[in-house]
Amino acid sequence: MRPLDPRLLRHARATGTYVAGTAAIGVTGALLVIVQAGLLATAISAAFLDGADLDDLRTTLLALGAVIAARALLAWLQEAAAYRASAAVKSTLRAQITERALRLGPSWLSGQRSGELTTLVTRGVDALDGYFAKYLPQLVLAVVVPVAVLARIVTEDWVATLTIALTLPLIPVFMVLVGKATQARTERQWRTLTRLGHHFLDVVAGLPTLKVFGRAKAQAGNIRAVTDDYRRASMATLRVAFTSALVLELLATISVALVAVGIGLRLVEGRLDLETGLLVLILAPEAYLPLRMVGVHYHASAEGMEAAQRAFEVLEEPVPVARGTRRVTEPVAVRMEDVTVRYPGRTSPAVDGADLLVRSGEVVALAGPSGAGKSSVVGVLMGFLPADEGTVVVTDRSGLTLPLGELDPDGWRSHVGWAPQRPHLFAATLADNLRLARPDATEEAMRTALTEAAADDVLADLRLDTLVGEGGTGLSAGQRRRVAVARALLRDAPLLVLDEPTADLDAETEARVLAALRRAADRGAAVLVVAHRPGLLAWADRVAHLAPPAAEASDEEERVGSVGFGAGL
Repeated sequence: MRPLDPRLLRHARATGTYVAGTAAIGVTGALLVIVQAGLLATAISAAFLDGADLDDLRTTLLALGAVIAARALLAWLQEAAAYRASAAVKSTLRAQITERALRLGPSWLSGQRSGELTTLVTRGVDALDGYFAKYLPQLVLAVVVPVAVLARIVTEDWVATLTIALTLPLIPVFMVLVGKATQARTERQWRTLTRLGHHFLDVVAGLPTLKVFGRAKAQAGNIRAVTDDYRRASMATLRVAFTSALVLELLATISVALVAVGIGLRLVEGRLDLETGLLVLILAPEAYLPLRMVGVHYHASAEGMEAAQRAFEVLEEPVPVARGTRRVTEPVAVRMEDVTVRYPGRTSPAVDGADLLVRSGEVVALAGPSGAGKSSVVGVLMGFLPADEGTVVVTDRSGLTLPLGELDPDGWRSHVGWAPQRPHLFAATLADNLRLARPDATEEAMRTALTEAAADDVLADLRLDTLVGEGGTGLSAGQRRRVAVARALLRDAPLLVLDEPTADLDAETEARVLAALRRAADRGAAVLVVAHRPGLLAWADRVAHLAPPAAEASDEEERVGSVGFGAGL
């Protein structure tokens, strides 16, 4: 772990300000330590050698009290600044991770463990408190205080200065040795924690299925085993932390003892006066203390920095689709020509040479067997996946034609109403879930969209301000799908992309949903429907047949082209 990862400065501006403030506080604190040691040495020497009483020492003691109060104030300022900076950095990192995950899109998220990402943006980022509040301030002090102490005493007692200068490097050497062992154990602890979070989240999400098949109790044993692994990893890390604290404390104690013995011998021989000896003896522990505390607080910050490393990996993940900056007005046509999509680690392309045209006012059904690449075509059309080969162009109402890659992704998606194959509803009100498509939608518009999507029964059972469970808990599969279709219709977008919009629906309800999509096309929208069911294929104006890539097609299949166009069946 680097003492100060430069990526923190790059990704969180609050870090730079905090480091500068910490350095200023550290320098001021080092000067106050030296002043305090001088006042203590003066007061003790005057009391013992000159017989000074409290009246004689009043000024010195008042000054000493002021210095102690100033050090306490600096400590408070340091801690307050640390937690403020930590809160700002955590907030920034969470926002950046969320933004990057959205930019990377569903194709990247589908390959990630949801439990790991959840742990990262919650417990992982929270662990940065220890880094900012304890480790980083001590790191600054470890640089400033020893240098200031040595500079102060070098003219008073060069022997003690030499002793401190020779023994100080021993502490960083042992810190590095202990740190290597700690890093390995912390990495294991973090991996175990993320595995526990991921497993627990999966178990909770799949609890209804586990209950049906009588496997819920078996999963409790698995969670218990992972929890025990995390407990053992945590205890192993704590053992190293306590052992390292003992080693560093022992080194500092022996080093200060060497300085004290040297001072005592020179005092007895009369080669050193009492005030100078006291000054050096008071300052000697202060030289070792910051270095010792760096080693102690290293363990408190290790988990946070391990999580930060993972956060930086997410933030530096290259976005697969380049972000353009250009915008189009209302699109009237989208054309894909000879598009090929390849996924890393796969020998054959997911889509090979696909052609597709969707125009305003018509309904196109995208058909093909499972694994043919229909979802990948939709991913390219939505801007979630890059086309490795081929072109995708958009034509707007003014006649302007631009490549999809040159368009601003957010601006492009604002023109698209999307209902995915597995629609998701969030733990929020029904209105909040609908307003994801159009934040300014009125209640009347939302009710109209639900009615258009044949979701009358949802309106009969729920009010718009009724809370819906995560994933649409409380609604049937058909109701969730119709709410997703209503959300796409509510957007009133010039392009509608719907993946199996009538799955889980009976024939009568399917007919109502298809009629609503037809009305949207009659109003000028371009409608693309991913379809398997014969009713959908017969209803569409045109059917685009997507065949699987040749490497994955059976021997009996004759590959003519990835996509063929046929008249509406």
